[in-house]
Amino acid sequence: MTMRAIVTSRAVHWLALLALCGAYLQGGLVKLLDFDGAQAEMAHFGLQPAALAAAAVILLELGASALVLAGRLRWLGALALAGFTAAAALMANRYWEAPASARFMTMNAFYEHFGLAGAWVLVAWHDLTGRPHDKR
Repeated sequence: MTMRAIVTSRAVHWLALLALCGAYLQGGLVKLLDFDGAQAEMAHFGLQPAALAAAAVILLELGASALVLAGRLRWLGALALAGFTAAAALMANRYWEAPASARFMTMNAFYEHFGLAGAWVLVAWHDLTGRPHDKR
């Protein structure tokens, strides 16, 4: 089997999508299993009412990941995760406001989140243009 055949296989495609969804699946499940902690996180970022914000984030992280992995409305799930990731970066990784000692790590996290948001836009683009696989 050639490298091209391996990399373009449906299995690798789905595993790559699973890897992209991993942080959102983990985050959604952790918040679901520790709802008090999820509410504390929302309150920390000024999102009120915290219970409603936590429930919305759980639904978004798990629901959008399910759309992506199931291949149904994958573009919608991907764009939802792109928007969520960009908003989270702007909210949680404001490196321009960080003290000098934390600026480097916070800046890295900010740009890593925006790179991930770009990857989600690319997933949506591929889904809407019918590349590289059909919507199974």
